[in-house]
Amino acid sequence: MITVRTVTEVREHVRAARAQGHTVALVPTMGAFHEGHLALMRRAREHADLVVVWLFVNPSQFNEAADLAAYPRDEGRDAALAAEEGVDVLFAPADGEVYPPGFKTQVNVTGLGDVLEGAHRPGHFTGVATVVLKMLNMVQPDVAVFGAKDAQQVAVVKRLVLDLDLPVRIEVVPIVREADGLALSSRNVHLDPDERRRATALHRALEAAASAADAGERDPVRLRAAAEAVLLEQDIEAEYVAVVDPDTFQPVAEVDGHVLVALAARVGATRLIDNITATSPETRFARQPAVLTTPKEA
Repeated sequence: MITVRTVTEVREHVRAARAQGHTVALVPTMGAFHEGHLALMRRAREHADLVVVWLFVNPSQFNEAADLAAYPRDEGRDAALAAEEGVDVLFAPADGEVYPPGFKTQVNVTGLGDVLEGAHRPGHFTGVATVVLKMLNMVQPDVAVFGAKDAQQVAVVKRLVLDLDLPVRIEVVPIVREADGLALSSRNVHLDPDERRRATALHRALEAAASAADAGERDPVRLRAAAEAVLLEQDIEAEYVAVVDPDTFQPVAEVDGHVLVALAARVGATRLIDNITATSPETRFARQPAVLTTPKEA
């Protein structure tokens, strides 16, 4: 594996791969790799000959300076893990390479980027959409691989690709969880032992809502209440629990087919998000189970 820092360098490697008739996959990340990231890399390898991993902590998608400053960074460890997974190119640009002096352009996916995470983190999805468009233009992959934990981000990216006619396929990998159900996140390292124990309530809350839907409950208010009750048992107050259409992220009036139950909550000082697909009884067979695992040691 090689590490490159500039657009010119990464395009040279992509150009050489295409000259040999090879396909290219891109895995967007902000580093601090865990098993969830490695699952994305493995999926990318299934779909392409050349795998490029993007490693860039994007400042424009952070709403709090303290959150940006505290975001875990360890490029050496990340590079070792990526190399072990057979990644070909680690593209780790500096801020100035992504946002050069005089940079003025922003991309806004209206509506979809304004609700839930967008409402609680104003400007977040503008930062996401802008950097994703730049990233896709820099690398020009055949396929880009994202994780389902950031479900609203995936929806925003899919809409961006569709609306702007970008020649890339978006692959989505199911949420990777630890054995107790906690969704893997780079922010989990900020949880102390008691917070780590309490944080498992997020997945249990989502399971409670999904189980209610499986049992025939169609009222989204009652699904939300089922989830919130589990959180309150651990003194966790959600920023939001929402039952939404998985494509538009608009609230649903009733559970009819597939819906997404999404939540965000702070456990201690750490903000976590998670989601689950819930279905009405007639379509429950299509619900995919979560992938359970434990983080891979460096």
